Amino acid sequence: MAEFTHFNAKGESQMVDVSEKNITHRQAVACGQVFMEDETLNKIYDLEIAKGNVLEVARLAGIMAAKQTPHLIPLCHPLNISAVNISFTRQKQSIMIEATVRVSGQTGVEMEAMTAASVAGLTIYDMCKAIDRSMVISNICLMRKEGGKSGLFEREDQPCQEK
Repeated sequence: MAEFTHFNAKGESQMVDVSEKNITHRQAVACGQVFMEDETLNKIYDLEIAKGNVLEVARLAGIMAAKQTPHLIPLCHPLNISAVNISFTRQKQSIMIEATVRVSGQTGVEMEAMTAASVAGLTIYDMCKAIDRSMVISNICLMRKEGGKSGLFEREDQPCQEK
């Protein structure tokens, strides 16, 4: 297991120094799910939620969240993100969220992708809570990461897929 890099030898917090790292193309894909009642799922896809088009608002919220990650997560580097894509897949009892973030930089975008998926899920909850307070946001995780010194990571299990 790798050492923790956000603490110095004295145990003090520090932002990792990436100034000597090469600029490379990096991409991260994260997923998450929002479980809900069938009626809620139908209303979302039939565009019958009073607050508006739930998935388009959640998509925008996820994009905005990726760009705000260093303001939300201590010690994350501010990055010049190249692209953020958020997609939704209707499942039997949930909506699967997939967030893909790209950058050419000196550090990865895993936190940006997971933040995007999380905030998209929270936005779905917020827009639908008046009709379904039992919704559950779950399975936020990194699915794939590429670029940088550590290379490719691909998750073997598929936690956001229907079982």
